[in-house]
Amino acid sequence: MSLDLRYPAMSDLSAAARRRLPRFVWDYLDSATGTESVKPRNRAALDAVLFRPAALRGPIAPDLATDLLGRRFAMPVGIAPVGMSGLVWSGAEAVLARTAADLGLPYCLSTVATRTPEEIGPLAGPMGWFQLYPPKDPGIRRDILHRARAAGFEVLVLTVDLPGPSRRERQLRARLTIPPRVTPTMLAQVALCPAWALAMAGELLRDGMPRLRLMESYLTTDGPTGSTAHAGYMLRTNPDRAYLQAVRADWSGPLIVKGVMEPETAAQARALGADAVWVSNHGGRQFDGAPASLDVLPGVRAAVGPDLPLLFDGGVESGLDILRALALGADFVMMGRGWHVALAALGPSGAAHLAEILRVDLIANMLQMGIGQPAGAAGRLWQAAG
Repeated sequence: MSLDLRYPAMSDLSAAARRRLPRFVWDYLDSATGTESVKPRNRAALDAVLFRPAALRGPIAPDLATDLLGRRFAMPVGIAPVGMSGLVWSGAEAVLARTAADLGLPYCLSTVATRTPEEIGPLAGPMGWFQLYPPKDPGIRRDILHRARAAGFEVLVLTVDLPGPSRRERQLRARLTIPPRVTPTMLAQVALCPAWALAMAGELLRDGMPRLRLMESYLTTDGPTGSTAHAGYMLRTNPDRAYLQAVRADWSGPLIVKGVMEPETAAQARALGADAVWVSNHGGRQFDGAPASLDVLPGVRAAVGPDLPLLFDGGVESGLDILRALALGADFVMMGRGWHVALAALGPSGAAHLAEILRVDLIANMLQMGIGQPAGAAGRLWQAAG
């Protein structure tokens, strides 16, 4: 039976992933913070955006190719950074980087990935982006940027929406630490998920538990200590205007500022040299009181004008959701959880199958709307949230 018949939508992949992942891994991937109210808020905002169906338009040949920051991508969607990807599936960063390169989609490697820029950059090739969580130490920051550039990453994504750690209570209940510590409860969960255990076995024997390899390379005897501290705590800083200016001075390529939810902040980022702004509420993983990303998108677009590229994430699960975001002001859409759900559901072939789901759904909905390019969705809006 073909994958399309067994897994025609993201919901099917999610159900399979939940069955195949140990609970502590699923809770890491799926959880938000607080009561996790932002996730359904993101979903509700997307569902509220409706379009006018078209008729009597004649033949339409949808073209999904999209230009962004000097590159042409096969579709207006890419792979967003997810920390500790290698916990979700063995070799996740490498699999996703290769898939992105093969399909012509951007892949963004996280600072807190389980693999280093040197390992992943050559696999992503010109599709590679690097996401920087802001280190406190300017020397570490400059060295990370040098390593990312030397590894072939062309675009830098500076994440600015983590002024401090969030609680993520579901992860706490799952007793998940970073890096994970093996416990009897964890072993019992793994025993119930043989596909995940078999996929991870070789890597665990060779390299041990997934960990923050890039940041661990900067640990010293004066580094973080304590039962919950890890190498990522070197990144706990709240960047300001001066920090953004310093990053802009250190990075010669395209610079995206990620985690912007205020129109005035977006305009400020543009004035300080950002080449694009990424509207995101971090998937609800930082602040349970945040609005849906989609609800703030039109205001951000109005603040930066029509020509600054805007990226978007927040609950996207389908080609129709991508069109909804584009219609409200985005130029490009990024997904994080979805690609990892696909890996967990199907292994290395999962990401390519999700890309096909999105491609087919984009085309099907564009035909219903009577548009030839995804950007044409704005002209077919019928009703939008707010």
